[in-house]
Amino acid sequence: MSADAFAHDRFLVDQLVRPIVNLYQVTPLAAGEVPAGGPVAYVRQKRMAIKEDIRFFADENESQEVFRIKARSVFDIGGARYDVTDPNGTSLGVLEHAFGKSLFRSTWKVTDADGGEVVTAQERSLPMAIARRVVDFVPYGEWLPIPYNFDLLMDGRVVGHLNRKFQLRDRYVLDLSGDHERRLDRRLGIALAIGLDTLQNR
Repeated sequence: MSADAFAHDRFLVDQLVRPIVNLYQVTPLAAGEVPAGGPVAYVRQKRMAIKEDIRFFADENESQEVFRIKARSVFDIGGARYDVTDPNGTSLGVLEHAFGKSLFRSTWKVTDADGGEVVTAQERSLPMAIARRVVDFVPYGEWLPIPYNFDLLMDGRVVGHLNRKFQLRDRYVLDLSGDHERRLDRRLGIALAIGLDTLQNR
């Protein structure tokens, strides 16, 4: 797949409901939620996997892998780290769960292939973050419509967002429009969006 397939600033991330695996479809967006072409990635995550290994494919038949997320270890001690690589194993960057900062508000750090921090993803609302943790102890609390949105910060300024749409299945809009210099590899941004949905409870 050509790198131009990911040369967009906004993407729709759709969860496809399946019994054994988590599947996602990633589609670039033009204005609003109008697709700017067909899907650019199909994502597969096995549920109950001992060690996370999430694959991104160019086609629905999963014949062409474009990149993947892979956990560095089985057990998360402190902040979990996940490598994002291309099909040849070349690093695109790393997703790191900032454990200490995430006690009250979920926070992730994203570094590039050279190890430099590019983006921090932080849960937008502290009151909503606390409320979301409280309902975890309430029977069927996961069905309560609490917003689950992230701001993406680069050098202390907000350059993007990940906003959840309230529907039966998980649906997000990833917006990187503020990254005018395109410092964040869009593949790494898409990996982050998937990771924020799939890896939070790891």
